[in-house]
Amino acid sequence: MALRSLVSRKTLGVGLKLQFRGLQTFTLPDLPYDYGALEPAISGEIMQLHHQKHHQTYITNYNKSLEQLHHAMEKGDSSAVVKLQSAIKFNGGGHVNHSIFWKNLTPVQEGGGEPPHGNLGWAIDEDFGSLDSLIKKMSTEGAAVQGSGWVWLGLDKESKKLVVETTENQDPLVTKGPLVPLLGVDVWEHAYYLQYKNVRPDYLKNIWKVMNWKYAGEVYDKESS
Repeated sequence: MALRSLVSRKTLGVGLKLQFRGLQTFTLPDLPYDYGALEPAISGEIMQLHHQKHHQTYITNYNKSLEQLHHAMEKGDSSAVVKLQSAIKFNGGGHVNHSIFWKNLTPVQEGGGEPPHGNLGWAIDEDFGSLDSLIKKMSTEGAAVQGSGWVWLGLDKESKKLVVETTENQDPLVTKGPLVPLLGVDVWEHAYYLQYKNVRPDYLKNIWKVMNWKYAGEVYDKESS
């Protein structure tokens, strides 16, 4: 069901860090568009649940884990510090990945799906042959992810080449090396199941219609200079 009349972008919270017991904690970042703005590629219902429920849960658990880590370090409890690392990686990664994902998408009327121009467009042609070849590669690898994860277009800071990588669960792209994420596509079921059921390839086909290549190009220009 379309949720075109849902809360506007201005009331979704702010992505600022707040002081809490001497720690910096994180809040849900605002979306740069309304929940229904990406339809029909992604339904408003999915966007609301994905943002308000799933992303918020990662943030809540991330803040909780950071607080527990703070206390464990104060006590010198090395075992607790080590034990908390997986929760911090998972929930922190969920926050980092989704914060990028929202920026990677934009409504069609605001440029969604328009092909990249400038330096990024040239780099895609050089490293993948064409934009269509890159999209096919990312869609194929994203569909092949077993279970939950992400497929990324990244910039290798050492080779200055573009790469396509996948990560498991909520692992951020930096876990694969000196890679800067330009585009990340969430292939967890919560990103598409309400609309596309178990047909992940259909979701991966349609998400390109709302891809924000302008944003990816801006990141590329900044990181490749």
